Amino acid sequence: MLAFILKGMGMSAGLIVAIGSQNAHVLRMGLRKQHVALTVMICIACEMLLILAGVAGVGGAINSQPALLAVARWGGAAFLIWYGLRSLRAAFGQQSLQATAGDLGLSAGKAALAVLGATLLNPHTYLDTVVLLGAIGGQQPGDGKYWFALGAVLNATIWFAALGFGARLLAPWFAKPMAWRILDSLVGLVMLMLALNLLLG
Repeated sequence: MLAFILKGMGMSAGLIVAIGSQNAHVLRMGLRKQHVALTVMICIACEMLLILAGVAGVGGAINSQPALLAVARWGGAAFLIWYGLRSLRAAFGQQSLQATAGDLGLSAGKAALAVLGATLLNPHTYLDTVVLLGAIGGQQPGDGKYWFALGAVLNATIWFAALGFGARLLAPWFAKPMAWRILDSLVGLVMLMLALNLLLG
């Protein structure tokens, strides 16, 4: 049991730590102290559902449908381009300077939609959780695949909680406008690179 849990945690850690739209969004919300708990809980819930779906066999079904993969590819690239350009624009706009905006100006509904978009409109989310983790987890013998899924979900819970609530420890560095400009610029460039990789891949 423990071996499967640790394997699931290790595989999940190798995928989830990479910079992407979801992690960038959680970090930004944590730094701005905007609906952090809601954002973290939604990320954890999405990861749990997608990982369980992958382990249950959905990943294999999706991987065998070229049409679905094509829709995810082009739709995901469009989302990543939009997110990247928005981040680059924020790097040179006034909104990038609001390091402690708090919950003002952003309702819980809009915050929920924002994190759902950053999570579910990114095709890498499905490739990592449903297809890749699902395929590996599904190969575990007996009940091992469920313990593997538990380990992956446990890692996601620790990661998003640390990223969201731990971001405020970085607040002193982001008190300066230049830090926000650098963060938004890096996020924008990474998103555009992911989109290009997706289109060429």
